[in-house]
Amino acid sequence: MNESLRHVFQPAHRRVAGLLPLPLRRRYLYLAGHGRLPRLRDPQTFGEKINWRIMHDRRPVLAWTCDKLAMKDHAAQVAEEAGISVPETFWSGTDLTEVAGRMFDRPWVLKPNHRSGLVRFGRADESVDARTIAATKTWLRDDQSVLLGEWAYSQARPLYVLEEAIGDGVTPPDDYKYLMFDGKIAAVSVDTGRFTKQHSRTFYTADWEPLHVATALGSGEPGPPPENLAALNHAAEVLARPFDFMRVDLYNVDGVIWFSEHTPYPGGGVLPFEPHSFDAWLGEQWTLPELDDVAAR
Repeated sequence: MNESLRHVFQPAHRRVAGLLPLPLRRRYLYLAGHGRLPRLRDPQTFGEKINWRIMHDRRPVLAWTCDKLAMKDHAAQVAEEAGISVPETFWSGTDLTEVAGRMFDRPWVLKPNHRSGLVRFGRADESVDARTIAATKTWLRDDQSVLLGEWAYSQARPLYVLEEAIGDGVTPPDDYKYLMFDGKIAAVSVDTGRFTKQHSRTFYTADWEPLHVATALGSGEPGPPPENLAALNHAAEVLARPFDFMRVDLYNVDGVIWFSEHTPYPGGGVLPFEPHSFDAWLGEQWTLPELDDVAAR
């Protein structure tokens, strides 16, 4: 992780950012991450356009894209066409004690419906215990949209979501993250070792040519293309169809393609790529909507 990224989410930066109106807040966070101010009146790079979306885009097509249950509902509607499976929801609600001690016949994962980056895994022989309840008691209190200004998170319901885990419930499977513009694949990254200290991200083209791109996570060693690459690409294209930009996240386990989530604000628009030219190239792939078409009325 580079020094600029370390500063972005340090408590001091979070406190300062939280006091600023949204336009200044986004500029402050972008400066902390990228080391320069963004051009938000005339955004050119991918990071700048993410920040433009955060500040301005209030269209209904984005309103549900940070609500995990709503994402799954959408994925289920197109699952047959996309050739995907959608993880089963075992339970959702605001009081985790409702499922305390309950056992499941498969590994499970617990997430907040309205936030990112928080997760707890359990094996099939493990229940939601007092330790899990205590460790997650603040998950519904913090609203990600308040600090970062990411509007779609403000539209998500504050709930716990308990669903089947993909894989063994201990080791997270590789995560295929597709960067999609108007339904077309610009690039795909594969995250390995998620939620561990060995987390890395490796970038490829749609044809699985390695891209020499790195993020703060570090770059892993390129691997061979998955045997079902065409099916993965097709699934991403179907799921991305309604959007001018969306990151579509998928799992690929034993030849089964699983829906993970939609990500409308990757890295909050503050996490830099190396080289910077990749950020500029991604920005060229994205044609933003007109401001008059996205602003809340």
